[in-house]
Amino acid sequence: MSENADLVVVGARVHGAPDAQAVAVRGTRIAAVGTAAEIRAVVGSRTEVLELPGATLLPGMNDAHIHLGQWGASRPPLALDVSPREVTSIADVAELVRRAAATQPQGTWIRGYGWDLGFLAECVADPRRRLRRADLDAASPDHPVVLSDFSLHAIWVNSKALEIAGVTAATPTPTGGDITRDEHGEPEGILSEFAAMGLVLAHVPELTREERRTAIAAATAELHKLGTTSITDPALGPGGGGMLGTETLRAYEDMAGEGELGLRVSALLLFGDDGVVTIDHMREGLATFEVDAPAGSRLRVGGIKIFADGIPPLHTAWLGRPYADTPSRGSLVIPGDDDAARVAELHELVRLAHEAGHQVGIHATGDAAIDATVDAFAAAVQRHPREDTRHYVIHADLTYEASLRTMGRHAFGASSQPSIKTAAAHLSALLLGEERASYQWPYRSMLDAGVPLVFSSDAPVVWPDWRQGVAAAVLRTSAADGNVYGPEERITVEEAIAAYTTGGAWQDFAETEKGTIEVGKVADLCVLGGDPFIEDPAGIPEMPILATVLDGTPVFVS
Repeated sequence: MSENADLVVVGARVHGAPDAQAVAVRGTRIAAVGTAAEIRAVVGSRTEVLELPGATLLPGMNDAHIHLGQWGASRPPLALDVSPREVTSIADVAELVRRAAATQPQGTWIRGYGWDLGFLAECVADPRRRLRRADLDAASPDHPVVLSDFSLHAIWVNSKALEIAGVTAATPTPTGGDITRDEHGEPEGILSEFAAMGLVLAHVPELTREERRTAIAAATAELHKLGTTSITDPALGPGGGGMLGTETLRAYEDMAGEGELGLRVSALLLFGDDGVVTIDHMREGLATFEVDAPAGSRLRVGGIKIFADGIPPLHTAWLGRPYADTPSRGSLVIPGDDDAARVAELHELVRLAHEAGHQVGIHATGDAAIDATVDAFAAAVQRHPREDTRHYVIHADLTYEASLRTMGRHAFGASSQPSIKTAAAHLSALLLGEERASYQWPYRSMLDAGVPLVFSSDAPVVWPDWRQGVAAAVLRTSAADGNVYGPEERITVEEAIAAYTTGGAWQDFAETEKGTIEVGKVADLCVLGGDPFIEDPAGIPEMPILATVLDGTPVFVS
């Protein structure tokens, strides 16, 4: 490299280049990787120099499954924060709602996000205690209230919201959803899965395009502080409601076209009606839905999203054998009169998207749902051979040997969220039993089977901090009880960081552009204050992010 660099990072250990201590950037690309002396030779009068001795220089992190707009919209000032970070009891939630109602005109919808039964004192003291509309009614009798849980798979509403939505004892439970009811059949206030949640969410005023842009920008700024430069935002399009809908995709398009998108964004398109997709929905979406991802911008369409089942905490994951605390096995959330019909529908949905040339990402958490998903992928490839599809299972909680072998053979990926393991392991033990809870998220088995492993946060389900995810995958320690769940499924720090870097690049078909620190690749960098490869993995979440670089420009410096 003969020309002076625009940016130099010097003094840090360079990941993937053990003899290097510095990187030079010219324009948006990495121009040189070498010793401190070699790189200092291209420092000119206009070169920006980041001196970071003792740090570790990593590729920019890739959160390969994060509802970015939803995360931004789920926090103040757009919504109440009812997560365990802010509340510890039902009484706390009611007080936040009461304060919000006191400042809003009568009839204004009060939104909130983040409640978790495992962290509400009344529910911890009595596991049979259910959330009810009555818990919110006294705090807000005249304002409709809708509070999403941490997973985005359930909402807690008050009587006013149910009244506006017309949800009563006579309302049938929709296929693929659930409405909790009292002994008289009256709705209690919890609606689970998109099919049921949509009954209420259809009446909640949509955020404006500008509010969506505000949410995306605020969330982007937070990710910059965490060293993240790329994401996949799944479930955008006509099949998603609220921040998962088409308008959020349009906000991304606007920001990309104006050069205001501060991350590399891959979007998964969701067709259907509130997350439930039929064959007709898929055909219509593939034929008519258009995306304006400006050429050369940071926005791309990554593929098609399908929901196969729900999640274990709501007993909506489809299992091969019953839950530990109920005779239910859950089911697919795809339309059909029985399991066989729903599996056949899933196969057809995958076939249509696959033959249209798309990558397919399928939400599947229960082992029965995962087996059906992997079989659908394999059947589509056999019927219509296509090289390098990079189809993948999203979450992939309970992926057992047969499906792992098929995934490894076809290079079908697993896009998973290790921080959820830490957050939910204790609850999973109650719902699934110790054996399944320990095995859940079998990262060692996945890698040993040759499955491409990709990590993410699924924020706002958990905080989108890759450092927490690395520690979770390496240690598998429950945040609630301190127990280790499935030590045999631990992976190394190197493997975990790869799942956030090269794994994400693989999922995006972008391994020649990003994911490693090499000459010619985009200058997306994360500078970590410490060495995660030699220090105690338990301390990785406390290592500071010193700088984040996107396209050769520092977007965060501590």
